[in-house]
Amino acid sequence: MIYFLKGKVALIEDDSIVIDVRDVGYQMLVSHINDYRVGEEVLVYTHNVVREDENYLIGFKDLEEKKVFMSLIKVKGLGPKTVIGALSATSPNEVINAISSNNVAFLKKLPGLGAKAAGQIILDLKGELTGSKGNPKQYEEVYEALKTLGFKGAAIDRVLAEINEPGATNEDILRIALKRLKK
Repeated sequence: MIYFLKGKVALIEDDSIVIDVRDVGYQMLVSHINDYRVGEEVLVYTHNVVREDENYLIGFKDLEEKKVFMSLIKVKGLGPKTVIGALSATSPNEVINAISSNNVAFLKKLPGLGAKAAGQIILDLKGELTGSKGNPKQYEEVYEALKTLGFKGAAIDRVLAEINEPGATNEDILRIALKRLKK
């Protein structure tokens, strides 16, 4: 297995980079393409995906992103390309905070993730990434409370997707959401 590659960025494409390592070009998918510049010397941690019909590398700027990625691909229904696509819209810390705070709304706004996948991520990974058990229904309960108070679904989703408070109770989340919705 290739743990990391060190070399110069030779080419940048839509969702991948090519690293020149001693005159051999290694192409890899990356989450944040804008973090790389052609000609820049880089150290990229890798994960090699080998399947019956495909073989490709995925690259990570740091070990924290790789750790989150490796955890997410263990979740039923999430493949490497879906996970790298989702990570392209956020940071590893934001994902961990969303899992810690049971924020299904934040996770389901990421590309390729729906409500079912977001709930499954919290159920499967809360203990692994954050050390505590999850309740993926917490944000759904706050959503229903806000809807009962007369707020619209789109506005509620937007506000709940911005709230990542590890260890917060339903009341804490409701209080924060109400402040933001009243602005």
